[in-house]
Amino acid sequence: MELGIGIGWRPEIAAEVESLSGIDWVEAVAENLCADHLPDSLVRLRERGVRVVPHGVALGLGGADRPDPVRLASLAARAELLGAPLVTEHIAFVRAGGPLTASPRLEAGHLLPVPRTWDALDVLCENVRIAQDSLPVPLALENIAALITWPGEELTEGQFLAELVERTGVRLLIDVANLHTNHVNLGQDPAKALDELPVEAIAYVHVAGGVERNGVWHDTHAHPVTAPVLQVLAELRSRVDPPGVLLERDDAFPPATELAGELDAIRATLRRAAPPADPRPSPRDAAHDGDDAGNGGRAPAAAVPAGTRDRTAVAQTALLSALVAGTPAPEGFDHRRLRVQSRALAAKRADVVAKVAPELPEILGDGYRATFLAYAGSRPMSGGYRRDALDFAEHVLIAGGPEDPVARRRLTYWWQDRSGARPPRRTTRLVRAARAALVRK
Repeated sequence: MELGIGIGWRPEIAAEVESLSGIDWVEAVAENLCADHLPDSLVRLRERGVRVVPHGVALGLGGADRPDPVRLASLAARAELLGAPLVTEHIAFVRAGGPLTASPRLEAGHLLPVPRTWDALDVLCENVRIAQDSLPVPLALENIAALITWPGEELTEGQFLAELVERTGVRLLIDVANLHTNHVNLGQDPAKALDELPVEAIAYVHVAGGVERNGVWHDTHAHPVTAPVLQVLAELRSRVDPPGVLLERDDAFPPATELAGELDAIRATLRRAAPPADPRPSPRDAAHDGDDAGNGGRAPAAAVPAGTRDRTAVAQTALLSALVAGTPAPEGFDHRRLRVQSRALAAKRADVVAKVAPELPEILGDGYRATFLAYAGSRPMSGGYRRDALDFAEHVLIAGGPEDPVARRRLTYWWQDRSGARPPRRTTRLVRAARAALVRK
């Protein structure tokens, strides 16, 4: 399936993406799209013949639980709405706890690595098969960046991906920035991973920017693509001609000219790294071709051995609890790296809540971030970010804040507007808007 050169579509840069020349396709975060209609920008892009691929972030296929049927149905609906050629997700877990551990449900708000063990692989493969059977188009899974590694891993990243493809026939979304991140943070060799993984299963490639701080690489998607990341892309291109390559940018969005420059650098890297004659198989000629379900060639499904999900659930819950609830670190983990990951998760929560509820930093002013981080240190996220914003506002109000009476009234009205069982009617919204305007005077 030929995709070409693409860019991640985000509402903040919708106009810039539309203005770029030479864009063959875009990728949109599935959870940010409505199930019944598309943003005007995506409609215009599709009318121009630009393909749109939905990129999921919330399934948690590497988690101990079986995939949520509601989330799967939502992803399938967006694929059909977009007329997408495939959908993508991540090899990660994003939540833990719940019935398997008889403990409260915890949400990471981020993609966390699964242990590269046979147990984790068994669980992942069954979850992938469930997802494949629920989706109308092929599924591709992305390798993630990590700050931490699990003790006692039994497979390398390349071996783990190869086993996953062999058992399920799933496609791969290879993120070369994530391979670089794991090289810096975990000492893993990108070239070795590329040698071990089945390049014929690659659906497309991600390229993104990041930054190194104190010896740790942060996969920010908010910085320009660096030369080392392009070098990993060149390593990949020397082995295979990928069907598609996409530039990701999720924050600190630059002007269209800078995005165009990064896309040009990607094109130039692909040209320079292409071998004169490539004897290796191209994904275009892989056994997946002509398989509308995206599941061709997979081995017969085998049941997950008894107790495997339970063991996975206990291990993932212990790790996530240490990261977001301050419980003791599980044995064998690097405590310093766990602290780095914990701070990163809290900082991401603060940033995302500020985006989904921009009124909160406006109301709380310069004290927003410190107040939220203090809250996050003792209150793990148990729902999505919008629920987190409401819980944070309620926490501040119960604690007697903010000190400024005007800010307290504004925060109270904001919370009341959004915490009801159903959205307020138009008349109520107008009354509250007028009241809020008076409060500001």
